[in-house]
Amino acid sequence: MRRLEGADGPLALDTERASGFRYHDNAYLVQMRRGDEPAVLLDPVAFDGEAMAELQSVIGRQEWVLHAATQDLPSLHALGLSPAALFDTELGARLLNLPHVGLGGLLDDLFGIHLKKEHSAADWSRRPLPEEWLAYAALDVEYLVELRDEVERLLTDQGKLEIARQEFAAEMDFEPRQKPGEPWRRTSGITAARTPRQLRIVRELWNERDALARQRDLSPHRLIPDRAIMAAATNAVRNEHELLALREFNGRGAHSELRHWWAAVQRARASQEPISVRVPHEGVPHHRSWVRQHPEADQRLRTARSALIEIAEAHDLPVENLLQPRVLRELAWETSEPIDAAEVATRLAELGARPWQTELTAAPIAEAFREAASA
Repeated sequence: MRRLEGADGPLALDTERASGFRYHDNAYLVQMRRGDEPAVLLDPVAFDGEAMAELQSVIGRQEWVLHAATQDLPSLHALGLSPAALFDTELGARLLNLPHVGLGGLLDDLFGIHLKKEHSAADWSRRPLPEEWLAYAALDVEYLVELRDEVERLLTDQGKLEIARQEFAAEMDFEPRQKPGEPWRRTSGITAARTPRQLRIVRELWNERDALARQRDLSPHRLIPDRAIMAAATNAVRNEHELLALREFNGRGAHSELRHWWAAVQRARASQEPISVRVPHEGVPHHRSWVRQHPEADQRLRTARSALIEIAEAHDLPVENLLQPRVLRELAWETSEPIDAAEVATRLAELGARPWQTELTAAPIAEAFREAASA
């Protein structure tokens, strides 16, 4: 910790997680580097909340440099760590509209430095961590500050530094959006379940798997995959032995947790609870259905999107960074009557658009909606 406190400049920071292995997306290694000091590798599992609070008192006053900050910030927030300011080199590269925005690609393009990424999908929750993994992890923060300075220079040259600052500030309190609706309905292959009984089996097995995975901190798919759930739902098995005999019913927990899976199937078969075969919609319907079911909203969306594409090209920005597609869809869906630029600007701000986005897009969106209404 003394290395970090005594060094100068922003703090390069990264985390390693175990997303494909664990239920919770916790950080299992935190890499930090500041100034000319070597990287500090912290095992957060070995420290309590008091230690994390002490670390926050040291690093919470600096600007943090992260690459793809939204991937790391939730797990850092869970540790009680948050920055005073943020510079996201990946987001900066996107605003520059560079051809490669991954860390390896950026370092290669801008500095000719080649990073190996062979351990990026490893199980970082294992202990002890191999030395070669630790060396790999340290390299993720080795060049981040130099990359930050180069990306800032390019943003300044393109007149986008203020845009980037607003985007970085918006990321500071980032938390993943919770997907609405019933998550079990996103089971792969669920369209094969065509009856209420089959859907109840999918739901019960999905919920049982999720509860076991949460309890044991395992990735749900490491217990049984989605194809196992669908096999159980679409085959008329009579007992747990026939369930296990299904070719698709496999996975690390297929046999060891068989009593849980069979109990879930039995609960589903005994249930008389009404269940909709069609997916119930909450909020804005999927925009692909608009052209048939909501043509006026579809026309507003298409006309406004064309206007935003022109603006993005004029400013050399990816259109998804000019304005989040979700924001445009919500605005197009709810705007049944033409509105002026000031009303659009107010609603954009309410939906989370940054001032620079509102300045560039409010008037064109209002004009596009008027054009769509008169078409």
